[in-house]
Amino acid sequence: MSAKEQGQVASEAGLSKQRVVVEAVRLADREGVDGLSMRRLAGALGAGAMSLYHYVANKDELLDAMIDVVFAEIELPPEEADWQSAMRWEAASTRQALARHPWAIGLMESRTSPGPANLRHREAVTACLRRAGFSVVMATHANWLINSYVYGYALQAATLPFDTADELADMTEDVYLPQLPPDEFPYLNESAAALIAAGYDPAEEFIFGLDLVLAALEPLRASA
Repeated sequence: MSAKEQGQVASEAGLSKQRVVVEAVRLADREGVDGLSMRRLAGALGAGAMSLYHYVANKDELLDAMIDVVFAEIELPPEEADWQSAMRWEAASTRQALARHPWAIGLMESRTSPGPANLRHREAVTACLRRAGFSVVMATHANWLINSYVYGYALQAATLPFDTADELADMTEDVYLPQLPPDEFPYLNESAAALIAAGYDPAEEFIFGLDLVLAALEPLRASA
């Protein structure tokens, strides 16, 4: 047996489903889920591609497990808090998890064989809303609306060409404003200048919008 073959055997001997899934998440974090294949994953693990099928039957099962890793990182709504505070906490944790794993944004609601962390998360969110007084239907509406907001924000944030308020200010001055003749775009010029002067931070938009969503849901809870 060659040294390469001996190394592969040793690597495969240390495989487990957890190691396979964790490495798949790392690969997706670096290159996106479209770049994930069983062959590439096997290469990252130093194993044979066929050996992975001892731990996951196919790519769908692998994705189920990967999404469960993301759900496991999301903090559940605290039981002792009022429903708005609890859902604000859960939504903020979801946004942070998706910022770490942007490949997961479009897959969070796609799994037909959800893992244990996925199911625990959904049970806790539903329990929070039902205990707060939402009917089954209204709790469903609320959960759907909050998820739509969080996932939409995460998707938009993942594609922004800046990460901080300072980067936005520099980009506005150096890139955007030169493309906006004041006589043609007076309001955009006004907005850009005012936001730069105010030290506008786009990261604050998440809580601003989330609070509006939660406030809009309160009358539905009361009516139930």
